Amino acid sequence: MKKQLLISLAILLFLGIGTTVAILYGKGYRIDFTGSKSILKGTGLLVATSTPDGAQVFINDHLTTATNNTINLAPGQYKVRIFKDGYFSWEKTIDVEEEVVSKAEALLFPTTPKLESITETGALSPVIDPSFTKIAYIVASQSARQNGIFVLDMGNRSLLSLSSGATQIADGTAVNFEKATLSWSPDGKQLLATVPTTASNRVTIYLLNATAMNNAPQDVTETLSTVTDGWQKIAADKQTAQLNTLKPTLKAFANSFMSNLQWSPDETKFFYTASDSAELAEIITPKIIGADSMQEDRNLVKGNVYLYDTKEDKNFLVAKAEDIANEKLMWFPDSKHIIAVHDKKVDIREYDGANNTTVYAGPFADNYVFPWPTGDNIVVLTNLGNATIFPNLYTISLK
Repeated sequence: MKKQLLISLAILLFLGIGTTVAILYGKGYRIDFTGSKSILKGTGLLVATSTPDGAQVFINDHLTTATNNTINLAPGQYKVRIFKDGYFSWEKTIDVEEEVVSKAEALLFPTTPKLESITETGALSPVIDPSFTKIAYIVASQSARQNGIFVLDMGNRSLLSLSSGATQIADGTAVNFEKATLSWSPDGKQLLATVPTTASNRVTIYLLNATAMNNAPQDVTETLSTVTDGWQKIAADKQTAQLNTLKPTLKAFANSFMSNLQWSPDETKFFYTASDSAELAEIITPKIIGADSMQEDRNLVKGNVYLYDTKEDKNFLVAKAEDIANEKLMWFPDSKHIIAVHDKKVDIREYDGANNTTVYAGPFADNYVFPWPTGDNIVVLTNLGNATIFPNLYTISLK
């Protein structure tokens, strides 16, 4: 009996020690043999991933592993660089803490992207809908019946079928839309076409159903306020619903000091213009473990554009007031990056400002740049430098 009891106790002791070792190992503890005595030291875990995968991971300029992998590191600050042939490298300084998982998530962009046309008959005044899935544009290069307003649904069509996949919602037989400007309703169901009158400085405004073919344009010039009031209510209701997801203290702060909120596709972040100077107090205390370690800016300056992360309670400077007029900002579909259009360049940067990459510096018209819903491409409007032809929509591959 005593022998069996001792064996049972030994097994329990062995299982207990094994479980403890497994738990400590999982938390990142490792035996350090570098000193005169072996000691158990706590480490942190760095998870390095990349899209595409198979990239090299350099830690403090030393080739350490490849993505996708997990690395044990002593607590401290590390320069992490992720590189793959044919792609711009990714680099960031990351804080590694004991028993904490830190992430290095690299979206790599090709150094030689492909340029492919998706329209062939010209695309004037394109505008993207609030869901970033549909582009409305005007064709004026053909006969009146073939001209008019077209809608390209990027969410429902493959890239191969786009050149012939746009829907004509109104032709040019009743109205010449060549000089028109287009604007979407907040719900993406309607379009307004503002058409200048050549004989005077006045305009005529038409309302169209963006989801139907062969509209009969409805003249709403004299009843425009009725249409826009309805649109404003839709936008206001959506903004209210989004603000109601915020903690009460942040919601009150947003109502007082934030304007022009533009939410990320997953609605976990938004960038905004500071309507007045103020200090954004910490909303989540204590701080989230393993949160983004990039330096943030919580001292708002009136007119500057900032980005707030609702999950990690982080606030980053995006653009200073004096630079906003020359830069167009929009969300990338993954909600982790921002597209910035300026100086005839298209940049994509991480939401915290790191890894700003110029993905396209070729010719394009004005600031007509749109993200593809999957993030595989961006769309630009360009005539490739040939002023004698109408510009077309082209995709620039990011994969």
